[in-house]
Amino acid sequence: MRTFDTDALECLAAIVEEGGFERAAVRLSVTQSAVSQRLRALEAQVGTVLLVRSRPVKPTSAGRLLIKHAMQMRLLRADLETDLQDLTPGAGALREEDRISIAINADSIATWALPALGPLVSEGLPLEIITDDQDFTHEWLREGQVLGCVTTLKQALRGCKVMPLGAMHYVAVASPAYAAENCPKGLTTHNFRQIPFIAFNRKDDLQTEFVSRACGLRRVALIQRFVPSVEGQVRAVLSGWGASVLPTLQVQSRLDSGELVNLAPDVTLPVNLYWHCWNLDSVVIDRLTAALTTAATQALKVPG
Repeated sequence: MRTFDTDALECLAAIVEEGGFERAAVRLSVTQSAVSQRLRALEAQVGTVLLVRSRPVKPTSAGRLLIKHAMQMRLLRADLETDLQDLTPGAGALREEDRISIAINADSIATWALPALGPLVSEGLPLEIITDDQDFTHEWLREGQVLGCVTTLKQALRGCKVMPLGAMHYVAVASPAYAAENCPKGLTTHNFRQIPFIAFNRKDDLQTEFVSRACGLRRVALIQRFVPSVEGQVRAVLSGWGASVLPTLQVQSRLDSGELVNLAPDVTLPVNLYWHCWNLDSVVIDRLTAALTTAATQALKVPG
C-alpha cells in the first residue's frame, strides 16, 4: 500500500478548502511556490491530476479520494490528542490545520445545533461547520470533504452510519401589517400566487412544499425572493418583504409576542433529519454524535 506525505495531503486539502493556492499558502504558513511544489509531487506520485484549475479550484475524482484520506488522518490525530488529554491534561492541543469538518443545514445551525457543539469547541476541538441546504449536505460527506453531516437523507451512505435526529417543523409566517393588507384570511388557494415568499436560496424547496401541503395542490409556482440566512429571512419578513416558511423553533417566540403571525395555523411541515458520519472507531466522532443526537432529542420531535 502506498504511503503519502502528510504535508502534501494537507496541502491538497487546504487548496480546495480555501479555494486557491494563495489562501492555502497563508493558512499553512508556507510560500505559494511551496504549495505548488507539494501538489506537483503528490500528483507525480499518484500519476494523475488531482485538481481542476478553475475558480475556485475543484478536486478531481482522485483528488477527492486523497482529500478524504487527509480528513481521516486529521481524525486520527484528533483522537490521539483527545486520548492524551485524558491521560495528561494540558499535554497538547490540536492545531488549527487539523480542523474537523462537518456539514449542517442552516436551520439547524440557527436553532439547536450550535449549543450542542459548544462544549466540544470550548475543549479545543478545531471545528469547521459547512452549511448547505438540508437536502444537499450529504454531498459534502459523499465527496469526503466532511466526516459527518445533518441531512434529510435516510439511507446510509457507503462506509457511513446513520442515526435519526427528529423532525424540524416549519410554519408560514408574515408580519401583522403585511398579513392584514395582503392575506387577512391567511394563506389560501386564491392568494398564494400573489405573495412573495422569502427562501434561503434556489435550493430551498420548503416554500413550495409547504404551500403545496397547505393548499392541497400537487405543484405550485411561487414568487420568491432569496436571502441566504435564516436570521436574514426573519428580518426580511419583519420588514414586510413577504412571507416565509421557517422553523417553529426559530419563530415561536415572535409568534407568541405578536411580531409575526401564522398564515396557516392548522398546517405544519415536518422535515425529518438524520446524522450521517463515517463508520469508524473514533472518540471524536462518538463525541460529535452524542452531542448532536442528545441535543436533537431535546429540541426536535420524534419523526413520524
